Amino acid sequence: MADMPYLARGVMPVETPSSVLVSSSKYLNNPRLRDWLAMILLRRNGPDMPPPAEMYAFLPILEELRDHAAIEEMFTAERRVNPDLDAWFSEGFYSTYSIEDFAQYAPGSLGGIFYEWITQGNYEIQITPWREPKSQLEFYNLRSGQTHDFEHILCGGGFNFMGELVPYWYRLTNVFKFIQNPELAAELSMIQIFGSLRYTVRTLLHYPQVWNTCT
Repeated sequence: MADMPYLARGVMPVETPSSVLVSSSKYLNNPRLRDWLAMILLRRNGPDMPPPAEMYAFLPILEELRDHAAIEEMFTAERRVNPDLDAWFSEGFYSTYSIEDFAQYAPGSLGGIFYEWITQGNYEIQITPWREPKSQLEFYNLRSGQTHDFEHILCGGGFNFMGELVPYWYRLTNVFKFIQNPELAAELSMIQIFGSLRYTVRTLLHYPQVWNTCT
């Protein structure tokens, strides 16, 4: 033991009859996630792989990993002890707006700023087609997507690489304040934690000149 390097002490190799990589972590066990993480953490920014394409590749991986039945059970249990969340789900409102609906708002207003950003940047407000949600998670994700661009504006994050970190961290620091079950809050924060990692790690590795902006 005296010859064991300090940082290596306490490691206990675990034998397994498995012929392939196996772990107690479902995330580590997923080869697609391992490959995606290595790519988005270590790459440089480039026009050949724009940021939305990274998340387009990630979302099916996340869906594959999720236990949807367990998430629905957690939502149902949370609603019993969280009246604000229950009222929000019971109302069931979701938007059907188009970008043209915001042309009427004055410049400098929230609607006017949103209209200017979206039209000048040639952005789509429906990243995926909106459809009537069939589960509590689908409803949560739909409303999260519909409010995301407004979170950029209200929280002061531009529609760019660094600006994306602002709504990500707004969600990461707030969901746990309003959802009592930390396991449910974690499930609702997966997109934000994985999405934010790509910018924080890449910035430090390749763009240290803007690290202070990142943090």
